[in-house]
Amino acid sequence: MPNPSGLSLDLGRLWRQRQDRPREEHQWSSSPQAIGRGKAYKAGMWWLASIDLGAPRKIDKIIDCGTISIIIGRSVFRLTVGQKGFWDEQHRVAKLQDKKPVLKRLSDSIPWESFRPLLDQGYVLDRKNNAGRKRIDPLILFKMLVLQQLFNLSDEELEFQVNDRRSFEEFVGLGVMNSIPDATTIAFFRERLRKAGVIKELFEMFESYLRSQGLQARGGQIIDATLVPVPKQRNTREENKEIKAGRLPEGWDENPNRLQQKDLDARWTKKNNINYYGYKNSICVDVDHGFIRRYAITPANVHDSQLLTRLLDPENEHDFVWADSAYSGERFEDLLNLAGFESLIHEKGARNHPLSNTAKELNHVKSSIRARVEHVFGFMTMSMGGKMTRKIGLERNEAWWGLKNLTFNLLRYLQCSCCVAQAA
Repeated sequence: MPNPSGLSLDLGRLWRQRQDRPREEHQWSSSPQAIGRGKAYKAGMWWLASIDLGAPRKIDKIIDCGTISIIIGRSVFRLTVGQKGFWDEQHRVAKLQDKKPVLKRLSDSIPWESFRPLLDQGYVLDRKNNAGRKRIDPLILFKMLVLQQLFNLSDEELEFQVNDRRSFEEFVGLGVMNSIPDATTIAFFRERLRKAGVIKELFEMFESYLRSQGLQARGGQIIDATLVPVPKQRNTREENKEIKAGRLPEGWDENPNRLQQKDLDARWTKKNNINYYGYKNSICVDVDHGFIRRYAITPANVHDSQLLTRLLDPENEHDFVWADSAYSGERFEDLLNLAGFESLIHEKGARNHPLSNTAKELNHVKSSIRARVEHVFGFMTMSMGGKMTRKIGLERNEAWWGLKNLTFNLLRYLQCSCCVAQAA
């Protein structure tokens, strides 16, 4: 009897179903051989490997409708050869989610629909008529931006990974039959949000949600900044002087394509005798829960202390302020006292006036709390793809790092929720 499907018969599984006996599992094989304690029986050109058939049986009928049914007397054997069923795929997806459940938990725990009004506000596009393709759901694009920040992907790489990875498709809310937004669509959507000033509002909206969940800022606040590297500009010294003076170097306006690839806002700075080029991400973290409550993006040459007043969080339930010695000085101490905060800023030694042993011990005690802000930067570096940014200009970097800080808070919310669940 010929093979009705033309497929390899040793890939599938066969179940014998009878009312008076439990289901038995069988396999197809292309040659007579012993399988376990079973035997192989020939039926035409097919070999039926059986565990408990007792004697060779005549195959009365074979029905091939995707699932092959073999009828032997009153017994019916069904076999799916070379083709996965719906439940097989569901099992595969569940197994992947169990291995790395971050995206699944992120999809289930975050109130994504609450972001929609702000996303719609930033996604307004005047159209002359209703012709043409319908717009993509802004919530899908927003989730893609979160994925981008979670793994620090470029727009092109994000498009590829969502097409390539099933877990990304599941998180975004697209199936294999849906078209994936391309890199240009993602970039345009982020630009619309930036121009509408929505990214800061998205960050503040999730901050309000945290307070509603009992995760309000408590225990005081820690302020610090981290350098954000960007690709170095290959400019001459004369061009750099013009840029620092706020002027456009001669001849740059004649070549718009070249000008749009030049970052006029990034600056050089030196830290520990090492030169860095780019921006700074200054943040305020609450002590008890470790969320980013406020942030500011500046060129790298702006001193950390100049952002102190912008980063202070008046909604924190406690008045303690931790910071490293870059924020030290009588001027800042007086400013904090005037605003009603208690300063726990590290003391700083000076030439010919080193710190006393008591001051060093006090700084050591303060560091045990202040180090929590370093955990935020370490998580971004080690678990969120690093800090390297490929956006040009201060405004685009503000948008990029606004989304990065928001994504960190989303992940931190999962951690806090898990801790609460374990404690309960």
